[in-house]
Amino acid sequence: MKSLVFALPLFTMALSGLSFAFSAEAPRGNITFQSFNKAKKVMEHSVIPGYRVTLYCQASFDEDKNVKLPVGFKTSVHQKRVSRVEWEHVVPAENFGRFFTEWREGSPRCIDNRGRAFKGRKCVEKENAMFRFMQSDMYNLYPSIGAVNAERGNKNFEILPSSIPNTFGSCAMKISGNKAEPPQASRGVIARTYKYMAYAYPDYFRMSPSQVRLMDAWDKSYPVQKWECERAKKIQALQGNENPFVSTHCKR
Repeated sequence: MKSLVFALPLFTMALSGLSFAFSAEAPRGNITFQSFNKAKKVMEHSVIPGYRVTLYCQASFDEDKNVKLPVGFKTSVHQKRVSRVEWEHVVPAENFGRFFTEWREGSPRCIDNRGRAFKGRKCVEKENAMFRFMQSDMYNLYPSIGAVNAERGNKNFEILPSSIPNTFGSCAMKISGNKAEPPQASRGVIARTYKYMAYAYPDYFRMSPSQVRLMDAWDKSYPVQKWECERAKKIQALQGNENPFVSTHCKR
């Protein structure tokens, strides 16, 4: 397993049997939360109160994650997940998970109770702390209507032809084949999340040149909003690192 090194080492901290070397600067990525479930609970109780709105469809929801669907929202798929809010990895877990050997090939320790080997997300989550930190990074977690989260899956974002209709009626989210086009209201947020993940975890997530161009364009065209600043400030206090693609704009 690779050591988790974020900067030039000045001192070392032991965590769950692994050594982490840091500089005096704060680490770029998350080294606080290893549990995805815990990260979601922290988001629900300490980050999103005051702005309970889903990322893609701008739907409001209550503290029990009951969602109020926008007028005109419709879907023919994932009906059981329409009325609930789920936590979306904006950069899908598979997009960085495939950089890990345990995801691609498995591990000698990834054996189920029937003696069968397994790989993929379940194996890397079990065996690799770096993946657990990335999976639990709160800057990459946003609330989404369950049906939208399910349909988006691990599809990459791009601009689709104008002839393709909205997939969810009044929610301007388009999904076609293995691509997804998000509504304008979420594009800046998505861009700054992608840029953060590439910055924080350069060994495990890289954007293609076309993705870099798209995310740079969206970042410029859709500026940081006040609620993004408030959200980032809360996450920085809880997680211990910043998203500079948001925070630098909030200090102006």
